Amino acid sequence: MIGGLTGRRAVGLVAGSGAAVVGGLVGGLLLDRRRGRRGEVSPADREPDPDRLGSLRGEVFEVVADDGVVLHAEVDEIAPYGSEARHEGRATVVLVHGFALALDCWHFQRLAFRGKRRLVLFDQRSHGRSGRSAVENATIDQLGRDLERVLDTLAPDQPVVLVGHSMGGMSIVALAEQRPELFGDRIVGVGLISTTAGGQRTHKIVSRYIPDAVGRRVVERGLLVAAQRERILELARRSGSPIARLLIAEFSFGSRAVPPSYVEFVDAMISSTPLQVLVEFIPQFDALDKFHIVKAFAEVSTLIMSGTKDKMTSIGHSRRLHSEVPGSRLVELEGGGHLPLLEFRDQVNDALEQLFVEADERWADARRAG
Repeated sequence: MIGGLTGRRAVGLVAGSGAAVVGGLVGGLLLDRRRGRRGEVSPADREPDPDRLGSLRGEVFEVVADDGVVLHAEVDEIAPYGSEARHEGRATVVLVHGFALALDCWHFQRLAFRGKRRLVLFDQRSHGRSGRSAVENATIDQLGRDLERVLDTLAPDQPVVLVGHSMGGMSIVALAEQRPELFGDRIVGVGLISTTAGGQRTHKIVSRYIPDAVGRRVVERGLLVAAQRERILELARRSGSPIARLLIAEFSFGSRAVPPSYVEFVDAMISSTPLQVLVEFIPQFDALDKFHIVKAFAEVSTLIMSGTKDKMTSIGHSRRLHSEVPGSRLVELEGGGHLPLLEFRDQVNDALEQLFVEADERWADARRAG
């Protein structure tokens, strides 16, 4: 399928589906596309319309990371900030998006919970409206430190539930390694959607029969070609192609029956992510090795969720996470792909609501216990 696209576009298209990019990496096929230039007004920046994907906006904050990168963040309050009633005994929810996406990917979750929960969302470094990272800080560990800075800035004195999709889940795992004492204290719940803590093999997304040693060399070669030919490839990104949306539909969703608007929405986020950002972050996924960390989540209410047809971060990763986290709850979405936030929005929202209630109860019990 993708292997037959020799000389064609493929990177960010498959990449942006989320957690681990591949399709176009194989053979150095690092072509994706961009329909608009950075700085242009996107549909999401126009008048908010709940029926238009990505149009929801909140109060904007700038969070400065420890290396000076400015992160774009938005907050939806239950009540005006500073009100005694703003929390109503409910934990703040922090939503952390995946690779080559942006905070707008949480559209249906934001629509479901805004006004009922205090929501904090932010664009990860080099994504969406956030500032670009130096290449040496384009790491999962740095994403964990960024997440801590967001918590300290926007939820410094309240219980928090962290929910991460794909690379966003990896960010939460990195934070657990760096600050395990937060889990069970300030952090009272965790949701891990379509993600992993290690064992990812990017080349296996193309074919599970490719040996690891060969696959690693192919991916490394693809990244080198992309870095060397960035200017040419960026020009190629601007030419649209039906193949692009076919790849997004194939690698983001478990069914071809999803509305075309979903595919266009994902395409727009991927297309706004610079090629160099893809090149910088891709090696991080195969290097991730933090399954020994996730036992920290046993201290909080933990939900693990994945589609059974996820081609990017297979269901096996979620099953392993579940086995490593005592007391966690695993939700398998039959036939779902890598973006259940859209494809299985109602099931995802129902599972998250249960997680939030469990976390609130756990926090209340801890307070009563002193």
